[in-house]
Amino acid sequence: MILISPSNRELFNSARPVAWFAERVITRDDVLKARRRINSYVRHTPLLRAKSLPQPLWLKCEFLQYTGVFKTRGAFNRLLAARDRGELNPSAGVVIASGGNAGLANAYAAATLGVRATVFVPETAPSVKIERIREYGADVQQVGSEYAEASEAAIDYAKRSGALLSHAYDQLEIAAGAGTLAEEILEDEPEIDTIVVAVGGGGLYAGIAAAAEGRAQVVAVEPFTCPTLHAALEAGRPVDVSVSGVAADSLGARRVGEIAFTMASRVPPTSVLVDEDAIVSARLQLWREYRIPAEHGAAAAFAALSSDAYQPARSERVAVVVCGANTDIRTLEPE
Repeated sequence: MILISPSNRELFNSARPVAWFAERVITRDDVLKARRRINSYVRHTPLLRAKSLPQPLWLKCEFLQYTGVFKTRGAFNRLLAARDRGELNPSAGVVIASGGNAGLANAYAAATLGVRATVFVPETAPSVKIERIREYGADVQQVGSEYAEASEAAIDYAKRSGALLSHAYDQLEIAAGAGTLAEEILEDEPEIDTIVVAVGGGGLYAGIAAAAEGRAQVVAVEPFTCPTLHAALEAGRPVDVSVSGVAADSLGARRVGEIAFTMASRVPPTSVLVDEDAIVSARLQLWREYRIPAEHGAAAAFAALSSDAYQPARSERVAVVVCGANTDIRTLEPE
């Protein structure tokens, strides 16, 4: 098991303006505002008791969210907040870079609200996600081999077109929207001690950590092949990492977001790394025992428990977030 608790370090460059800090500090207040804003647009997903492991364990079935992924929460929060401020031009719409899931969420939210959506994805994005994004009426542009390249193209498009830029993870409204699922967990089971969540760019982690602060601890799980938060905690700042592996399409950010790093510096999580075999095995276990069609990134959190990378105390009450199911189901029953 690999764990990190960061020591006290100088977190930020003192030359940065006060507004820079404010935009990156997320609190439970932000999450509660997001919940009120998006309540009629998202599902309160089930929290189900699992019995395959010895300790008390619940599965947060966020894969049942509209579009099959938690990112729908943040997408609606971003678009609705921007609309309220008069920042959303329906004809220019919204633009986002995505490995697939954030694009799906924004395409769906935009279609629901009657605005245009443009989604930039890497050329390596799974076809199952690209096809579904197009089904929601979004314009899909494939650029580069990694999320970072698609992100640069999306930023350039926003400058040229006037479209609202929605980030896949590093915007306060995105993270706050994602954090609403933690409010549901602790509302449904107030005695939960620990929430286990997979980390890519860190928006979901940051929102959950803000919502749960002072009420439950957070275990942040990453693949060895995409360790953005883990590397940032070791370095004392967000740093670039190489990205590869089975979960790279959903957890493949090259660098953890500033919001997630700020949150992790304020309330250090337990940081855990899992290997490829553990993720693949956890995904198959979720399917065979619970008929949950998790994508690899969503199975990473469960892998921390099923592989003993994270070992809860006997009485520890643990909720695992199964955050997405946009996967080719034919791969769940290998020959």
